[in-house]
Amino acid sequence: MSEPEKVRLDKWLWAARFFKTRSLATEAVGGGKVHVDGARVKPARQISIGQTLEIQKGPYQFVVEVAQLISRRVSATEAQKAYVEAPESIEKRQKIHADLRDQRMFTQAERPAGRPSKRDRRQLHRFKERRDDGEG
Repeated sequence: MSEPEKVRLDKWLWAARFFKTRSLATEAVGGGKVHVDGARVKPARQISIGQTLEIQKGPYQFVVEVAQLISRRVSATEAQKAYVEAPESIEKRQKIHADLRDQRMFTQAERPAGRPSKRDRRQLHRFKERRDDGEG
């Protein structure tokens, strides 16, 4: 089977596993979260090999160059062969990921007052049993 010369942007994003569904990819492109060669485009835009895509997904930004045109969803390892990510993009994403992880660890240490965890309930139960045994 020969490789197509051009593929729809939303279809490529879905096939390359940047989005779980094609409709999510279409929504992201339509919402301005995806740029081709620095320009905002429509989901039906035809892309070709060598074009640069900037994809904003949550707090992360991917800057990738299209290396292979795929229009069908393939395995994750095959999908990674469809693009080459810029080294600066990888570094920036790793830094953001580390910052978010550190922030999450910090906020988990300050457990909000609310429903006790399973461990907390066991400790409360043991404490109340000891108290009841001592008073009785």
